Amino acid sequence: MAAITGSDTESQLSQDESAVSVAPKRLSLAAAPPLYRWVAAGAVIALVLIVSLAAWGPGMEFPTTVSSTEQTTSSGNVITLDKSVRQVTGNAIDDAVRWVTREGSWLFQGLSNGITYSLIYIEKVLEWIPWPALIVGLALASFAVGRWALLGFTTGALLYIGFMGLWGNTIDTIALMVVAVVLSVLIGLPLGVLSARNSTMDNIMRPILDAMQTMPSFVYLLPGILFFGLGKPAGIFATIIYAVPPVIRLTNLGIRQVSPDTIEAARSFGATPFQILTKVQIPMALPTIMAGINQTTMMALAMVTIASMVAAGGLGDNVLRALQKDQPGNGAIAGVAIVVLAIIIDRLTQAVARRRQESLTVN
Repeated sequence: MAAITGSDTESQLSQDESAVSVAPKRLSLAAAPPLYRWVAAGAVIALVLIVSLAAWGPGMEFPTTVSSTEQTTSSGNVITLDKSVRQVTGNAIDDAVRWVTREGSWLFQGLSNGITYSLIYIEKVLEWIPWPALIVGLALASFAVGRWALLGFTTGALLYIGFMGLWGNTIDTIALMVVAVVLSVLIGLPLGVLSARNSTMDNIMRPILDAMQTMPSFVYLLPGILFFGLGKPAGIFATIIYAVPPVIRLTNLGIRQVSPDTIEAARSFGATPFQILTKVQIPMALPTIMAGINQTTMMALAMVTIASMVAAGGLGDNVLRALQKDQPGNGAIAGVAIVVLAIIIDRLTQAVARRRQESLTVN
């Protein structure tokens, strides 16, 4: 075998360098200086502007017309009926919704009955409990997690709601929230776990959740009315769509933030994937999951209030009637009741999450 000398190595390196230097450089727009990129972009815009003005002139409109038909009226005049892209798309959506509503009536009716019965039973239980006992129970729960400050606020807020004659509507709002939050958690937790353990599912879910969180809340009332009609089931359906994204996102985030070393240690001891999920990942991610449930609860309260527009009832109904009758006083009273109820729920759920975080830190 021939020995490789230092001179041979140096000559080989010089040949490689010369080959690299001779190779042509690829021109790339991203590698160009910023000034050149701006000039190129301006040139493209100017070219498009000139061509558009020359071909169609100023004030150019979008070509939205799909087809045109001429019809003769009874008076003998001929009119032209244009069908636009929006009309075609809207008609297609209307036909699809009618088909789903007709073919899935058994499903929507069953869901509507289940939600209605759940709301009735929760409302009956809350109405059966005397209001002093309910106030004392919530006050003691507030004292357990927030001491005297939260106890005083909770007691004063509940007494305010009662003396303002809003106790019954508050119970309706709480019942709506309980059903909406429970269903949101039952839907959101599995989807969050699936997204955390499957990158493909996460990539699919991310744009869907982005759309759900950026869409105006009033839009969610439309599918509720289409599938369930006016009433509380429609409000619950709209609330679930609006409130479920936080618990999905934060469940996904909490599980992904669990230390890989901890997971590897559990796997080295022979734990199955299901045991790792239930005994390692979910317990360690529980504070983050609880934060997601807290956000879902707050968003459910906000949406339940808006759902009064589809006859869902609750405190939102008082606000809606005050707006319709131009009664700012009644609207302000109901609005304050919604605010203090939201603060109580937020403080209680945050305290539970904080206690869980402190217990994990101590352990």
